[in-house]
Amino acid sequence: MNEQITVWVVDDDRSIRWVLETAFKRAGYRVTSFASADGILDLMHKDMPDVLVTDIRMPGKDGIELLADLQSMYPSLPVIVMTAHSDMDSAVSAYDGGAFEYLPKPFDVDEAVNQVKRAHAQHKKAVTSITWAKEEASESGIIGSAPAMQAVFRAIGRLSRSNVTVMVNGESGTGKELVAKALHQHSLRKEKPFIALNMAAIPRDLLESELFGHEKGAFTGAVSRRKGRFEQADGGTLFLDEIGDMPAEMQTRLLRILSDGEFFTVGGHQTIKVNVRIIAATHQGLEKLVEEGRFREDLFHRLNVVRIKIPPVRERREDIPLLMQHFLTKAAKEVGDEVKILDPEVLALLSKLPWTGNVRQLENTCHWLTVMCPSKIVGIDDLPEELLAIKDEQAQRVEGDWLDAAKIDIRKRLSAGEKDVAKRAVASLEKILILQALEHTKGRRQDAAKLLGLGRNTLTRKIKDFNAE
Repeated sequence: MNEQITVWVVDDDRSIRWVLETAFKRAGYRVTSFASADGILDLMHKDMPDVLVTDIRMPGKDGIELLADLQSMYPSLPVIVMTAHSDMDSAVSAYDGGAFEYLPKPFDVDEAVNQVKRAHAQHKKAVTSITWAKEEASESGIIGSAPAMQAVFRAIGRLSRSNVTVMVNGESGTGKELVAKALHQHSLRKEKPFIALNMAAIPRDLLESELFGHEKGAFTGAVSRRKGRFEQADGGTLFLDEIGDMPAEMQTRLLRILSDGEFFTVGGHQTIKVNVRIIAATHQGLEKLVEEGRFREDLFHRLNVVRIKIPPVRERREDIPLLMQHFLTKAAKEVGDEVKILDPEVLALLSKLPWTGNVRQLENTCHWLTVMCPSKIVGIDDLPEELLAIKDEQAQRVEGDWLDAAKIDIRKRLSAGEKDVAKRAVASLEKILILQALEHTKGRRQDAAKLLGLGRNTLTRKIKDFNAE
C-alpha cells in the first residue's frame, strides 16, 4: 500500500477535479480539491499538503501567480502544474519558475499518480536536507529562517557529497566564508585542510608566491622553500574570497589548475599536481567584469558551476531577532557577562534599520551592547549613536518625502482655485490608508479594520464608496 500522501488539487474544471480525486484516492492518497487558487495561502497557515497540483489558467489568481507565491513562502513544497498544449510556453515558464513538473492536458491518470509519488519523495528528501543543513549550518554560525536562507541551507545540503566548484555571491559581511566552511565541513574532504585566502588583502607582488609557493632563492628573502595555499590545501578545499580582484596573470594560472590540477612554484621547474576543491566568492558582479574585459570569461564559466547567493540582511529582516539573540549570547560568553535582553521597542527599531554592513555589522553591534550597556535590558538610549542617527535620518526622509509631495500637490490645487481641497485631500489619504491595510492583510477586512482602528462595517462602507467613485 502506498504511503499516505496529502495532495491538494486546484482547478476550476469540475470534471478534472473529479478525475484526479478518483485516481489519487484509488492510489491511497488523501485528496482535497479547490475550484480556485484564492485563499490557498491562508489555508496553508493551518495545514500543508505534501504535493500541490494546479491548473495554469483559472479565474482570479492563476496557477503562475500561485506558484510564484508558493516559491516565495514555501519553497520546498513541490508543485505540479497542469496545462493545455496551447499553454505549453506558460508551462515551461512555470517549470523554470520552480514547478516540480507539468502535466500537459489531456494527461494520463497513471502518469499523474506517478508524478505525485515522485514529487512527494523529493519533498521528503528536500525537507530532510534543509533540516540537516540548518542544524549543521547553525553550528557554523549561519542562522536564518527566511525563505532566501532556506535556499542557502538547501544548497549546502545538496552539495554535501559533491566536489563541484562553487561560486558564493553576497555583499560584504553576509557570511560568505561561513558558507564556504560549511560546504567543506560536510563534504567528503572534511578531514583535509580548509584554506582561505582573500584576493583583495594580498599585495599584488606577493600574490603569486602566496598562491603557488616558492623555491629557495627564487627571489630576495626566499631563504627556504615555502608551500603555497594550493599545496597546503591538497586533498581539501581552497576558498578564494573576492575572486574579482584577482590580477589577470593569476587568472590565467588559476584556469590551468582548474583544467589539469598542475602548477609551478615561483622559481620551480617541475610541475606540482594537487587535488583541490575551489570555492570562490565575490561581492562584485563577475558578469559585468567579464563584459569590461577585467575577468576571463573562460575562468568565470569554470568557477560558476554552482552558484549560491547569500541574501543581505535587508532582504531577510525576519531573521534579525534570531541573529541578535545568537550574537548577544556569543558576546556574553566571550566577555564572561550575562546575556543582554533587547527591549521590544529596540528590537522593532533594529529590525527596520538598513544594516549595510550585514551580519558582520549586527555581530559588532551585539558585542558593543554587551560591553557598553550598563543594564541587562537594552533600551533605545543604550544604542550606539550611529544607529540612532540612522533612525532619525530614516524618519526624516520618509516623513519629508511624502509631506513634501503633499505640500506641492496642495499648493497646485489652491493656485488652480480648486474647491473643497481639505475634503479631497483627506479622502485621498484615507483611501491610501485603507488600500495599504488591505494589501498588508491580504484582503482580510476584519484585520485591516483593526489595524486602522475602524469598525468592519465602516471599512466596508468606505470601500463601496471608493468603488463607486
